[in-house]
Amino acid sequence: MAPQDDKNTPPPLPEPLRVPVADSHTHLDMQAGTVDEALAKAASVGVTTVVQVGCDLAGSRWAADTAAAYESVHATVALHPNEAPRIVLGDPDGWSRQGARAAGGDAALDEALDGIDRLAALPQVRGVGETGLDYFRTGPDGMAAQERSFRAHIEIAKRHGKALVIHDREAHEDVLRILREEGAPDRTVFHCYSGDAAMAEVCAAAGYFMSFAGNVTFKNAQPLRDALAVAPPELVLVETDAPFLTPAPYRGRANAPYLVPVTLRAMAEVKGMTEDALATAVAANTARAFGY
Repeated sequence: MAPQDDKNTPPPLPEPLRVPVADSHTHLDMQAGTVDEALAKAASVGVTTVVQVGCDLAGSRWAADTAAAYESVHATVALHPNEAPRIVLGDPDGWSRQGARAAGGDAALDEALDGIDRLAALPQVRGVGETGLDYFRTGPDGMAAQERSFRAHIEIAKRHGKALVIHDREAHEDVLRILREEGAPDRTVFHCYSGDAAMAEVCAAAGYFMSFAGNVTFKNAQPLRDALAVAPPELVLVETDAPFLTPAPYRGRANAPYLVPVTLRAMAEVKGMTEDALATAVAANTARAFGY
């Protein structure tokens, strides 16, 4: 096997961007190596800012601590949509990083949400998320917990004046409906945007940011590229969701913030923009979205 075919070999450093950008959504706590290494590697190719995203109470505390320690890191805090049902109903298989858990009921969810609320007040925490709905991993039994958690996160984001970062997996209509019912915060980001072009028009009309990840480069992702094509340049962000969703041609290997240029260049082609023009827009949009 040639070294470049080895799934354990990190993809090579891409050509640096001339205009620095931010990775609007990453999970440094799930990546190999140190935070210092990840940030240095990213900065060497023009990815000078990262938004570190919390998915549970422990991860959200880590995000807040890391953002306090590094000027180039901003934090978001939340219970991931798949975390809420595990807190309420239990997680006997220990699928998440916490291992097996007993059912805690609504009281346990309220306690965890209180923890998120306290973290959301911190100045280095720029957003509340990733929250939302995920009908891919959670069945009907967990939907009530997910929805209750999502509505609570919207309220927390609005009360603290922070961005809302949405995880929407196979739940587009319900996510949009709940945002309408609750009233979306001033700044709302659809992370790893997964809707079609028609939904992109709905999001654009509402002023929601759409963040595109490495899956926009996948062969079967034409609907995503169609959505990106109609998304207004002033509402578009770029992200890695690292270590997941590594862009082609490195799909299947571990993703990291330094691979943002690969996705950004593919996005520029879809939008018929120069790399520099899109990078300039994305950099401004991310700062506006997260208020830094």
